[in-house]
Amino acid sequence: MTRSLLALLFTLLAVPPLSAQAPQPPEPPAAPAAPLAAERSRPRAEGADEERPAGGLLQPDTDLIDIPTAGVLDYGGYSSRTRFFSNGGVMQWLGFGVFQRVNIGASFNVDKLIGSSSPVQLTRPDLQLKLRFFDGDRMIPAFALGFDGQGYLYDRSSQRYNQRQRGLYVTGSQEVGLPGLQAHAGMSISDFNSNAIFGYMSGSYNIQDKVLVMLEWDNIANYIDSRINMGFRVYVTQAFHLDFAARGIGQGGDYPNGVSRGAERVVMFKYSGNF
Repeated sequence: MTRSLLALLFTLLAVPPLSAQAPQPPEPPAAPAAPLAAERSRPRAEGADEERPAGGLLQPDTDLIDIPTAGVLDYGGYSSRTRFFSNGGVMQWLGFGVFQRVNIGASFNVDKLIGSSSPVQLTRPDLQLKLRFFDGDRMIPAFALGFDGQGYLYDRSSQRYNQRQRGLYVTGSQEVGLPGLQAHAGMSISDFNSNAIFGYMSGSYNIQDKVLVMLEWDNIANYIDSRINMGFRVYVTQAFHLDFAARGIGQGGDYPNGVSRGAERVVMFKYSGNF
């Protein structure tokens, strides 16, 4: 009798319950993971996109005529920019996106390269750095911290530029009012011996990803030394553009070495890409 009861108990334990034998319905596919809060709150312009004209296909505008924006090259990006200025001068910049949000570059100035003037004279290369530390949102501009050692109109007698380098700067960029209308502003310290602070502001308006209209008020410390620049940028392709601009509009007088402070016409072209 005892053996029969034990056999029956063993049989009941070995047989799975009906609920376990019933086939289970397939699990529904997992819903895609919700974006991180940082992704949801990220502004429409990621990285350097905030300075890209509407359409998002063009390379970022990291600079206007003279003034830097908060835009940076993407990681793995590069750019080559050439400026032709007064008295046959040529200035060349090279820039690279070495890390996310970090650009590094170098520039050099060559006087009297174009035309019949001589001798052709080179100046020392200068360094550029930029870190975009805040992407901004609809209410707060994007911000970048940078250093630019490149000046303009080199005076070989004093071995310094008549228009000093920007030096250490912080700059902000924000779309305002209309799509494609950008405002840029910032401040800089070019001479750490005097600690003089200079301001700058500019506006740019993109027209159908074809032309960018630019207006700048630069080197603002006093009205006499400040400069008003105007120009436009033609986007020939997504990676290549041409700039035509006038610098120092309305200025008069001379620099200490006798060079005129008058307006200057410049032409620039820039090519950007990715490795």
